[in-house]
Amino acid sequence: MHRLLVRWHMLVAAFLFPAILLYLLTGALYTWGAKGDYVTTDHVIALSAPLRDDKAALQAIVVQELAMRDITPPTGNATVKPAGDSFQLDWSGSRRDVTLEPGENATSAKLIVKETGWHRFFVQLHKAKGGTPFKIYAAVLALGLFFLVTSGLVVALRVPNMRRGAAVASVVGLAAFVGIAAAS
Repeated sequence: MHRLLVRWHMLVAAFLFPAILLYLLTGALYTWGAKGDYVTTDHVIALSAPLRDDKAALQAIVVQELAMRDITPPTGNATVKPAGDSFQLDWSGSRRDVTLEPGENATSAKLIVKETGWHRFFVQLHKAKGGTPFKIYAAVLALGLFFLVTSGLVVALRVPNMRRGAAVASVVGLAAFVGIAAAS
């Protein structure tokens, strides 16, 4: 049992290493303000009717306008947010963020397309802005990390010369978590 657990621990760690590295690097850099860059373009859109505070209708306009420019819609979720006396549609994804906001008059709108740079692309994946396949992969990663921590602790607690250190580290780790969280 012990050897099987160690073998699975190593295999899971090796399989998940690229994703763990992605989350470690993007999370650490994001914490210190390094979020990656965008290349932004603005497009003025002529409207046949004023924009309505209706997410589906706003998304339909964005999809149509992006298609005319051979741009794929974002992979994440869209939301309608208040903007001053009006509203805007914000739609983000791993490769681009799109904003649709009212224009200078009732028959115009502004479409803002922000293409991610390579670093921002990985940050967006970290922030769950990717498509369904990456979201599933992230869930597998979460389960895999739980398995790695649990199996590592189980193995450490079963090895006599590691048991005391693992128990002390667990208690100190819990105390540090509680203390740091409370101080934040």
